[in-house]
Amino acid sequence: MSKPLAQISQAGVAVWLDDLSRDRINNGSLKKLIAEDNVVGVTTNPSIFAVSIGKSDLYENDILQNKVKSIEDIITKLTTDDVRNACDLFQTAFKSSDGVDGRVSIEVDPRFARDTLATVKQGKQLWEIIDRSNPLIKVPATVEGLPAITELIANGISVNVTLIFSVNRYKQVLNAFASGLEKRLSAAKEINEIHSVASFFVSRIDTEIDKQLPANSDLRGLAAIANAVMAYEAFLTFEKSDRWRRIEARGGKLQRPLWASTGVKDPAYDSTRYVMQLVARNTVNTMPEATLNAVKSSGVFMGDTITPNISISKNYLAKLALARIDLEKITNALEVDGVAKFEVAWIDLMNSVKSVIARS
Repeated sequence: MSKPLAQISQAGVAVWLDDLSRDRINNGSLKKLIAEDNVVGVTTNPSIFAVSIGKSDLYENDILQNKVKSIEDIITKLTTDDVRNACDLFQTAFKSSDGVDGRVSIEVDPRFARDTLATVKQGKQLWEIIDRSNPLIKVPATVEGLPAITELIANGISVNVTLIFSVNRYKQVLNAFASGLEKRLSAAKEINEIHSVASFFVSRIDTEIDKQLPANSDLRGLAAIANAVMAYEAFLTFEKSDRWRRIEARGGKLQRPLWASTGVKDPAYDSTRYVMQLVARNTVNTMPEATLNAVKSSGVFMGDTITPNISISKNYLAKLALARIDLEKITNALEVDGVAKFEVAWIDLMNSVKSVIARS
């Protein structure tokens, strides 16, 4: 196994792949990553499915066999079949980690990002259709998504909260997660099999803030990691809270922070920075395959690179504020943009399915 990938795994980082396709399942590449590269989970999103379904002919028969159904129902069929098959590949990781890993994420229709009831309804449907113990239903961390998180957790559904950019929103996500467990406990139901991750986006922060800084600024490239470190500090505070200890005593499992958007956008930066500089226990890092390969070939393990850097990260963010960088404004805009991009990808996916039907 790759030494850097094994090292970060031993340090408490779960290595997940940010990609899924029928090609990857059928040709054995996912199975190989599980066997050789410490990969213990998969995340998907509308953009990933738009590419995998739009560029492969492996879906054509399923599309044509179901062409009398709505486009949305066809997409549900295609994506849940892939997720179910991937869930089966991760059964060993799932069982050996007592349900912590071996997880495969599938997102609700991004057009529901501002609709709590529709998100809850589809989250329940996806969970039932996949019919496995190890999926995670992805819910955007919009204001409307927060009560949906609570409701799905209360219904015994494991959730991946996505599109988190700000520490303040992340704290709201932790609260929504805990509220769901408390609601379930108050209904005298078990919570020991419910798991969750909170997907905190990283690289896009640097992309946006670097645009606002002079080319020679020594603050360039510091914000994203510092912001993630602050999120981890919030996680540690939550973990130590009396509220969590009460939930944990009744079987609660921590919602781990997951570092998402870890592919480097600026070629001037080290391609492993959003992995090797975000190592700490009880975290997940979901990587595009290019980033996974970069870590495998050139990652330099430095141990825990988060908790020793909490103070310096606060200092970085204070300097950015003095430089008139409005982090809250930027993260709010990134959330809006993130939802919009996934909506566009979803429409692209719908159009790909429609084009297959039109050719038949």
